[in-house]
Amino acid sequence: MENQKFFVSYWLNPSRQQDGKSKLYIRIAIDGRRAEIATSYFIKKSDWDNAHFQVKPKAPHSVLINGFIDHATNVIKKHFLSYAAFGKTISAKELKDLFLGKEEKVEPKSLMDAFAYHKVKMESMIHVGKVAKTTLAKYNYCQGKVERFLHHRFKKKDILLTELSLKFVTEFEHFLLVNERMQTNSAHKYIVNLKRIINVAVSVEWMPKNPFDNFRCSYSNPEREILTQTELDTMQHKLILMPRLAEVRDVFLFCCYTGFAYSDIYKFERDAITIGMDGDYWLSTIRQKTGTRESVPLLPLALEIINRYKEHPVCLKFDKLLPVNSNQKYNAYLKEIAEICGIKKTLTSHMARHTFATTVTLSNGVPLETVSKMLGHTKLSTTQIYAKVLDTKVSHDMGVLKSILAAKQKPKDSESNQEVSDKKLG
Repeated sequence: MENQKFFVSYWLNPSRQQDGKSKLYIRIAIDGRRAEIATSYFIKKSDWDNAHFQVKPKAPHSVLINGFIDHATNVIKKHFLSYAAFGKTISAKELKDLFLGKEEKVEPKSLMDAFAYHKVKMESMIHVGKVAKTTLAKYNYCQGKVERFLHHRFKKKDILLTELSLKFVTEFEHFLLVNERMQTNSAHKYIVNLKRIINVAVSVEWMPKNPFDNFRCSYSNPEREILTQTELDTMQHKLILMPRLAEVRDVFLFCCYTGFAYSDIYKFERDAITIGMDGDYWLSTIRQKTGTRESVPLLPLALEIINRYKEHPVCLKFDKLLPVNSNQKYNAYLKEIAEICGIKKTLTSHMARHTFATTVTLSNGVPLETVSKMLGHTKLSTTQIYAKVLDTKVSHDMGVLKSILAAKQKPKDSESNQEVSDKKLG
């Protein structure tokens, strides 16, 4: 445990007065966080020595009040040092409670307490639509990994927040990389979520500071798989006789040609389509992940798919835009579709979003800013992660450049030839 910065001071509160005297307060400060305790004493401003936190000797009741100040300071310091001696941290509020005799209510909080507190807060946010259920699921997965690490490293189910250190998170990273066989990006995502849990504990004064602050998480952009236009065409025109697979194929293609995530398609109702300012059909939603609007004009193939399922029993019964399966079945069926279409890639719901960003839009000359807007991204850098420039696009663009350069070069060549002819005639 690092040494905590601790200080006890006293001050007169001018807003709490009685007979022209101000109420005396004790102020406890630990690592920049404060807690204050009101005393029963009222003191004139002229009788108070603010430099030494004492009543001036000639003031009324100076011996009594100064004796109280000395006693209070000693008691507070004693409580603080008793924690420091065992390498434990304590907050200003906890120290205040100890001084007031409320120590039976001050229970040391654990890491699992912090996860539980955060979960309750998240569930209330989910209830009012401020947070997606998938966000809470990420923290639940993180908690599961932490529990496995605690059992592996310490042979216990929980650990006090006061026992956490930079060493703890460093060993947790090693556990994720070696025992859980994670890639660095995945491991660091778990650590980022763990750091957020500890920040919540700090915000409610369960601990004075986050011991993981100095742990730096780094990320590298992985190679993201996408479908080429040829693969999209193959999937679109492949005859699939099984209705369940044909429906999933169409939903996947719809995602590829709109850029919407599976979770968005799943919740779209039949009236989600609107007429845009251009008179065309648009589809839009507010992304729970970022709170930004994602709006996309519908391409002909996307409209064709919507019209294909207008009278589908599932769409009619549940007011759905498309007959979308549960995510588990959806991904399982995508594996079958890949085999049927001869595609040697692992089809996932998120691959469709990457395909829209790259194959469907950027490779066809749609500007990055427009793609970013349609995907509902708040930063262009996020879109750049999604999208990569295909070799076919590079070849096409360079072909255009060659044509431009060739066109510029011809007049100069003609002029040079004319000059040579003139010299010969001369």
